[in-house]
Amino acid sequence: MKKHSHSDVPELRMIAWETTRSCNLSCIHCRAAAEKGPYEGELDTKEALEFLDTVASFSKPVIILTGGEPLMRPDIYELAAYGTKLGLRMVMATNGTLVDETSIQKMIDSGIQRMSVSIDGANATSHDNFRKVPGAFNASLKALEIAKKAGLEYQINTTITKINLDEIPAILDLAVSLGAVAHHIFLLVPTGRGKELEEQEIPPEEYERTLNWFYDQREKVPLQLKATCAPHYYRILRQRSKAEGKKVTFETYGLDAVTRGCLGGVGFCFVSHIGEVQPCGYLEAFSGDIRKTNFKEIWEKSEVFTRLRDFDALEGKCGICEYRRVCGGCRARAYEITGNYMAEEPYCTYQPKKAGGQK
Repeated sequence: MKKHSHSDVPELRMIAWETTRSCNLSCIHCRAAAEKGPYEGELDTKEALEFLDTVASFSKPVIILTGGEPLMRPDIYELAAYGTKLGLRMVMATNGTLVDETSIQKMIDSGIQRMSVSIDGANATSHDNFRKVPGAFNASLKALEIAKKAGLEYQINTTITKINLDEIPAILDLAVSLGAVAHHIFLLVPTGRGKELEEQEIPPEEYERTLNWFYDQREKVPLQLKATCAPHYYRILRQRSKAEGKKVTFETYGLDAVTRGCLGGVGFCFVSHIGEVQPCGYLEAFSGDIRKTNFKEIWEKSEVFTRLRDFDALEGKCGICEYRRVCGGCRARAYEITGNYMAEEPYCTYQPKKAGGQK
């Protein structure tokens, strides 16, 4: 395997921090299979603040305060305010059902710069069935209405499965009508409770068609679009741009031009409610424990992260693919299906040129 020096360590751009695993919902796709809790061993306030100190000592990434449901953590606004004071961009991922005027104002006062709320159905029936709580859809819409009135920007996240695939255009229209600044789609990775939905994971051909459709929406809607857990999108973007005679630059494609598909362990990582570090929330490959090892050392020297950063070490067709540096395949999906996070992406239809595929 290629050896990496300290200078090869990539910039830490984003951390998803599971501030608590407790949640008031029981969503059918939940990575953490979260329940109301409480959960033993969660980082206390002192440990949480020390973690933020360590992060800020060497990087200034976006910190996504997530869960579970982060609003179930009593000191969540204290953590947000402290991160803001340290110069970190603090954002919050909530299911929206606990949001009210008071919580929105506390988010604003603590420096939260964006709130994300998940909408997984175009109407109350489909969304509430997905979330397993009657009234969840209307509660989420109310949360967005309150945020809009208070001036807090928000984005809508949608997990795509066979269950809601046909509703994605309507959900995008809804995101536009609700005044969201962004719509992020997540292609289901069958982990946690989501394993029960494995048969609802869209097949590779639908995966490809959906991401091409998503590309087509870029210039049709007035909000930022991002495909997550869908690294193929960054290969499709380059294929489509080439066919259209466009150069992939920041001016033409924004942040999509300067990021890659799978960021797990490369520019992004996940920290659990008990301080365990993983490449992402879906890739359960233990990479360190902030209670035992300084987080900076984990980010720079973790064996798992170092391996993931060696794109030439990818196996199967991912290893010979000309798009491996901008796509990389979903390492979590490879791990769940094969037990090897460096294996080829199992849900990709593309055949690399070196394998005699597309020209």
